[in-house]
Amino acid sequence: MALRSYHFEKQEVDIPAFHDFLVVAYRRGVTHMHRRLEGGWTRTKCVPGDLSLLTRSQLSQWHWTEDIDVSHVYLSESLLSGVASEVLDRKVDEVCLHDVLNFQDPIVVAAANAITAEASNRAAGSALYVEAVATQLAVHLFRHYASATFLGSANEGGLSSVMASRIEEYIVSKLHEQLDLSSLAAVTGLGNWSFTRRFRKTFNQPVHAYVIERRVERAKQLLIHSSRMISEIAQDCGFSDQSHMTRVFQARLRTTPAVFRRESI
Repeated sequence: MALRSYHFEKQEVDIPAFHDFLVVAYRRGVTHMHRRLEGGWTRTKCVPGDLSLLTRSQLSQWHWTEDIDVSHVYLSESLLSGVASEVLDRKVDEVCLHDVLNFQDPIVVAAANAITAEASNRAAGSALYVEAVATQLAVHLFRHYASATFLGSANEGGLSSVMASRIEEYIVSKLHEQLDLSSLAAVTGLGNWSFTRRFRKTFNQPVHAYVIERRVERAKQLLIHSSRMISEIAQDCGFSDQSHMTRVFQARLRTTPAVFRRESI
């Protein structure tokens, strides 16, 4: 378990995939919060006492409109998997924490506050106390906000060739829309967690990264072979706006759409 407390000024930021599970406890400030995971943006209002959850290995984008103080509680995969194994008395392959942007839970808030207080006070026995609180928090999270896959369970491989073709065709046909994980999983007839695991095994990348890759490829073709405005191309390729497409191009291609078009024609 690890804890970090932050004062964040209002901003929009891309968050890389964490190795740990994340609990965000909002401590001071009221803000509108926007978050994008696999599909479109989720929006809510966060106040002190609210919480967010983010599973490990999940790319995300966050945008908040006001300054806030938060505590981040990071729980390792080994902690949650160990707890899951003991709770279920089965060997766990992997645990997935549900992605929840805003919820209230007094047990989680109390645990986050206790860990934050111990980090500040460093009283005698703090390490043992925090370990006990973290374990109780992990049990509570697993009971109410997580799912698990087990060693030796069926369907541990990737998507079937039929499923893979179907999902590829669906994504290409819907690039102009805001895709979400539930809709994509429904195309294959799988649950969200099983679909995510098997998609990654088949395509060697997360769903979000694959969709962005397809959007970039379509945008490149439209920039080269059409005279349409960049803002229109961004919309047709499923980017939230031209600025979003520019950020993605800069991150992936080290250039902007305008420069790419000028140098490719």
